[in-house]
Amino acid sequence: MTANPPGVLLDRVLVRALQEGLPRVARPYHAVAERLGVAPEGVLARVRTLLASGAIRRIGVVPNHYRLGWAANGMSVWDVDDDEVDVLGDAVGALACVSHCYRRPRRLPQWRYNLFAMVHGHDRTEVETKLAQIAAVLGCAARAHDVLYSTRILKKTGLRFGG
Repeated sequence: MTANPPGVLLDRVLVRALQEGLPRVARPYHAVAERLGVAPEGVLARVRTLLASGAIRRIGVVPNHYRLGWAANGMSVWDVDDDEVDVLGDAVGALACVSHCYRRPRRLPQWRYNLFAMVHGHDRTEVETKLAQIAAVLGCAARAHDVLYSTRILKKTGLRFGG
């Protein structure tokens, strides 16, 4: 093993390696360290530092919903009072059936919705059942809603550092 390169250099090569995905092995960070030619402790320390500083916000799984059998993906959109949207959004986002939830500005008069919540199901009937859970949480605060179903798969990636 070679000595760890200075922090900034290691950070760049480490982030590039992590954005390719962690290897599916028992000790993925050790495998990354071996590939980079650095000590595993150095990789783990830098990852902790990058997470703590906010340079990396999170490390998580990005599933392919279709391969998992979740063929119906619906973005539910809701019209709720702007004064209540943050509290209601927190409640909706806490539901197990919601993969992500966020506030967006209205675009009146064409677009009245300000609360978005993504749900996935094996079919549209399952999605509709999950939407009923959201509607129950929102109650009469939901003045209107709709659901936008995915019609094709788009490749999702975050910001990537170049080579």
